Amino acid sequence: MSDRVVTVHLGAPSVRPAEQRDVPRIAATLTLALTSSRWARWALPEDGRTQRLTRLAELDAGHRAVSTGTGWVTEDVTAVATWQAPPGEPGTHPLPDDVRAALARELPHIAGSRWDAVRRTRELVDAARPAEPHWWLAHLGTRPSSRRRGYGSALLQPVLDRCDAAGRLAATAVYSWAGVRFLRQVGFEVEQAMHTADGELPLWLLVRRPQG
Repeated sequence: MSDRVVTVHLGAPSVRPAEQRDVPRIAATLTLALTSSRWARWALPEDGRTQRLTRLAELDAGHRAVSTGTGWVTEDVTAVATWQAPPGEPGTHPLPDDVRAALARELPHIAGSRWDAVRRTRELVDAARPAEPHWWLAHLGTRPSSRRRGYGSALLQPVLDRCDAAGRLAATAVYSWAGVRFLRQVGFEVEQAMHTADGELPLWLLVRRPQG
């Protein structure tokens, strides 16, 4: 008789709204998920890149999502999805002034020498976003050790269900074709193929129209 332990995953992964206690693990998960990504290598200087990415995830994903009620995590916080909601969306809150101020103050320092390209690229993406109110997928990441378990799709479902019920659009921008392929599986379609402001990296703007 073998003593080998077999783990069996049954049913949909358990997801829940992100809470304040989750912020450090949200930052750690997104750092592990994104540290070797093309986007991180483009957007963050090599010097201190991991620390820069952790602080960015802590602020722009953790504190922003928790304070506005727009983040979801798996129970063990090994996968994370955070959104920006349309203004006045029921069940969400405006971004607090202290978080807004911290983002404005720290993002240029986090990006360092890459800030100009990052800022101009954000402006390009913002200009291409749908004009009507929509949910914007800001961050989605799963730790390498927890991939291929359906966590990403499960984390998106709470907001996608809301979009379908309310007739809302969802939208996002991704920097890899693998990201495009994944999001197509949950109903997103490419709206526009673009490049970063400095022309160094391709990106795709995707939009998901309400379904059902």
